[in-house]
Amino acid sequence: MNEIDYKSILATTASFCTIIQFLSGIVTCQKIVKNKSSGDLTSFPFVSGSLSTSLWLRYGFLIQDRSIILVNAVGILLFFTYVTIFFIYSIKKGSIIRQCLACMIVLSLVLLHIQQTTDIQEAKSFLGLVCCFVTVLFFASPLSSLLEVIRLKTTENLPYHLILMTFIVSFQWLVYGIVLHDKFIQIPNFLGCILSGSQLSLFVLYPSRHSKRFLFTGSIHAMKFDIL
Repeated sequence: MNEIDYKSILATTASFCTIIQFLSGIVTCQKIVKNKSSGDLTSFPFVSGSLSTSLWLRYGFLIQDRSIILVNAVGILLFFTYVTIFFIYSIKKGSIIRQCLACMIVLSLVLLHIQQTTDIQEAKSFLGLVCCFVTVLFFASPLSSLLEVIRLKTTENLPYHLILMTFIVSFQWLVYGIVLHDKFIQIPNFLGCILSGSQLSLFVLYPSRHSKRFLFTGSIHAMKFDIL
């Protein structure tokens, strides 16, 4: 089996798993609709997910990679739907609007810069760095949860299956980045493997009777919507 075959298999499996991970937001939205309120949940992971997938979609077009284009096109549609549901049932609509405006400004500035850049390699490097930074930033978001788990010595509020899925997806995109020789795909997903792997190790250190259940309490904060 040659390199092209490996690339095709990796692209297919990584895209499939990432879309499945994106779909996990449906559960949160179902709870919101059922309760007719978003409660204390924040829309920021969904809003930032929209920004991240938009940036990665543009990067996919720059490097002409169909897998990255497909998975992030689906991601944009899903996150836009999630944000809309949040907005409908949230009592803090002003906060959601401000978050969306901030992300739109960042996205517009980045895309404008790309549009004005005549050197394609320079454009790839700039957008790759931005995508990498955004992804690493949101991979680091659950660190506060990790500190709380270590302090309380319990993993009952960590979403086991979501973290496991994040590790699998990060590893797949890491390998895909290595195949493409693309450091902007490799770096954030390497860090994603480390972070999600560290979280998984906590289930060994602090096992609980709930560790085999998918706990959605606080899971929205742990979602890695910005893998690709």
